[in-house]
Amino acid sequence: MTKKIAFQTLGCKLNYAETSTYERGFIREGLEVVPWTDQADVYLINTCTVTEHSEKKARNIIRKMHRVSPDAKIIVTGCYAELRREEIEKIEGVAMVVGAKEKPALVEKTMKLLSSEEASHTTVLPLAEQQEEKPDTKHLDKKEEALAIQALKSQMAEEYNEISKNMLPAYSSGERTRSFLKVQDGCNNFCAYCTIPYARGRSRNLPICELVKQAEAIASEGIKEIVITGINTGDFGRSTGETFLDLLKALDQVEGIERYRISSIEPNLITQEIVDWIASGTKFLPHFHIPLQVGNDELLKKAGRKYDTALFADRIDYIRSVMDKEGQPKVFFGIDVIVGLPGETDKLFLDTYHFLENRIKPAFIHIFPYSKRPGTRAAEMPDQVQDSIKTDRVKKLEELSDRLNRQFIEENKGVREKVLWESVDKDGNMSGYTGNYIRVERPYQEGKIGEIEEMTL
Repeated sequence: MTKKIAFQTLGCKLNYAETSTYERGFIREGLEVVPWTDQADVYLINTCTVTEHSEKKARNIIRKMHRVSPDAKIIVTGCYAELRREEIEKIEGVAMVVGAKEKPALVEKTMKLLSSEEASHTTVLPLAEQQEEKPDTKHLDKKEEALAIQALKSQMAEEYNEISKNMLPAYSSGERTRSFLKVQDGCNNFCAYCTIPYARGRSRNLPICELVKQAEAIASEGIKEIVITGINTGDFGRSTGETFLDLLKALDQVEGIERYRISSIEPNLITQEIVDWIASGTKFLPHFHIPLQVGNDELLKKAGRKYDTALFADRIDYIRSVMDKEGQPKVFFGIDVIVGLPGETDKLFLDTYHFLENRIKPAFIHIFPYSKRPGTRAAEMPDQVQDSIKTDRVKKLEELSDRLNRQFIEENKGVREKVLWESVDKDGNMSGYTGNYIRVERPYQEGKIGEIEEMTL
């Protein structure tokens, strides 16, 4: 009898791309994919650890899966699995925990588990290393010092190449119009509030030639838009010596893909060269998702961010100066913001609020209330902010985001823009997004789904 498998994914688009890749692997092994609410022989949950709520939700889903199918094998992977292995192992029904380093072998190990060839838990090895070592050069002359530094660079290159072997290639499938392509994983920043470097390891990537092959595979499925995603996407090239711009130029040549979006990129990694190239007439859309986190230099420094508000505003200004032209679609800016970081007073919060309202004026604000993460520097900081205050600040920023979004849509009225039609609404309409991420609707027409149509907004 064909075994059934169900999936549940929490967290970021990277997790969704990885889950989709696992799904394709299990289908090749002959398993039948069913909804996660159905009875299955295997449940795979891809977890998130960005907030305490994310971890609680993962635990609840594991328990629900076990209630639905008590005899099923429950496989747990993702960031929560990497950081809280022992905690997850104690939950009834969990058969295997797969950490970051074992992701490329997840399908194989699961199949062995099902055939009783391997019934033990996967060993999880942490990937993250907090600091890059520097050679002691105090007692060396200049020639010896140069040789010592070169030897360290060679050693680091070998380590990065070894780590890249453990990176799971991934892209999402199943949608008719858009795919998320994972180009990079891990992060070297170690921001004070974040556990991602511990959960996903150091920044690393596959070579461009491999990513082009994946983009070609996506195109072969009839998908016309790719969203480039990663943990620190703009840091692409750490393990191959290539650059992010090299990647963009190579992907731009893939036949069949008509549109690209960059899911998220740090402000200090958006160079003028990248912006100029995108604006020169490429397949990359006027859509930028950029993490700000806070609009106050004191808190940015405390959080360990790699920029200040002046640099952030300069990047936004430059993009607009190059890409915002009269009679053409305005650039969409989505901005990540954290509220309630330790030490965020009412005044410091208002700095963020007014910086967004008066200086940046994004089309959308993606808002996260700060969640204390064990093991991070921020968790030990004084002046933790009360949850009720965080909730109030989130509400204020949500209202600001709604107002700024309405303004952005108003500014684009009368502009000619291309829409990729995606789905059917319950009222009989189909919807889609413009290049600058404005959602529009029209009466449903089967032949239009997956097609790009130019229209006046």
